[in-house]
Amino acid sequence: MDVQIVTFPETKVAVIEHHGLPALEHETVRKLIAWKLDNRLLDQMKYRSYGLHYTDPFSTPPAEHRVAFCLSVEEDVAPNPYGITTKIIPSLRCARARDVGSRSNNQAAAYLYKTWLPQSGETLGDFPMIFHYINVGPNVREAEMITDVYLPLT
Repeated sequence: MDVQIVTFPETKVAVIEHHGLPALEHETVRKLIAWKLDNRLLDQMKYRSYGLHYTDPFSTPPAEHRVAFCLSVEEDVAPNPYGITTKIIPSLRCARARDVGSRSNNQAAAYLYKTWLPQSGETLGDFPMIFHYINVGPNVREAEMITDVYLPLT
C-alpha cells in the first residue's frame, strides 16, 4: 500500500456526531445529507465529505463508538433542526493511504494503524483518523468507493 506523509489543510466543516452502534451510522449520515441538500451544497469538489473516526468500530464496545460525519464548508453553519454544527479540522501532519472498495471494511485504515505506524518510526498524533470520502452518493457502487485515510502524526 502506498503511504505518503502529507499536510492535511485546516478545513472548516459542518459536522454531526454519531455516538453508539456502528449499524446506526447511516441514520446519522442521512441528517447530514438532508442538511446538505437543503443548503444546495452539491459540488463534491467544493463540499468534500469527511469522517472523523474517534474509535475503532471493530474493537470498541458499541455504546462507546464515536464518529463525526462532516462536509467542508466556507461559512459557519446556522442553527438548524438537524443538529449540524461548525468545527475546524486543524492543519495536521499525516500519513495518507487510499482505500478502494466497501467503506465497511477500510483496509487503508487498518494498514496505517496496525502495520505502517509501528514500522515507521512515527508517533501517533492527538486527533482522530480522518476519512476523506472522495466519491459519495447513491450511484457509487461499493467496489468503486474511494476513501483517502489520514492518520495524524506528531
